[in-house]
Amino acid sequence: MPELPEVQTVCDELENFLPGRHFSQIITLRDKIRVPIPDLTVIEGLKIKQVHRRAKYIVINLTDNPPLIIHLGMSGKITIGEPQERKKHDHVVFELDDGSEMVFNDARRFGLVTLGGDDLFAHLGVEPLSEEFDTDYLYAKLSNKSAPVKNIIMNQEVVVGVGNIYASEALFRSGILPSRAANKIKHKECELLVQNIKAVLREAIASGGSTLRDYVRSSGDLGYFQHSHKVYGREGEACVSCSSEIKMMRQAGRSSFYCSICQS
Repeated sequence: MPELPEVQTVCDELENFLPGRHFSQIITLRDKIRVPIPDLTVIEGLKIKQVHRRAKYIVINLTDNPPLIIHLGMSGKITIGEPQERKKHDHVVFELDDGSEMVFNDARRFGLVTLGGDDLFAHLGVEPLSEEFDTDYLYAKLSNKSAPVKNIIMNQEVVVGVGNIYASEALFRSGILPSRAANKIKHKECELLVQNIKAVLREAIASGGSTLRDYVRSSGDLGYFQHSHKVYGREGEACVSCSSEIKMMRQAGRSSFYCSICQS
């Protein structure tokens, strides 16, 4: 699933291309993905003002209308370019005023294309790259919970966008086992964890995200941060710090990767 760096990368590329333009025609090829797609023709001709991200949602602000909101789900991708032959799993085609197209494709159909949607954001926690996400904030969220720390930092009601990849990487950098009880994390460790969550996300954004299976940038290029993963997806390989074997455990239905020597 695309996580914050992948969604931010797509947003940044769309922000560089879309503002000032408008959708001349919007073609919906499927009535429903995860939920029904609303009538998008109401935003045809409206000027695009800004593209930004909230959690893992792509928000396209328009003049005089609720924003267009897209979630990539598990396998969604947005590409922009010259008109192409329709591909399997193309769901919405946004024709732009310059003749190019923005296409939403989603093989597994867990994505979302809708209008408006303040209710989508009501339950969301803080942004991890914001000043609000600091040591005291995270410590307060962890201190009264006995669940594994990795589960807490992946809880979108606590902090948004820190998915499986970047939670594993940040915990490794912080020397904290993914299975450690949240209320056993000391304040000083929490400070380090916040620093490393921010650092790994910024580094991943700078690398265009991680391409493991489905994710591509809107340009069609791949992300490169997967080449910098220290633990994620490296079960059985040597730890970059101590050369012991990277291990994997299952947590809440997800794979967690860790070094039993470097993390405790």
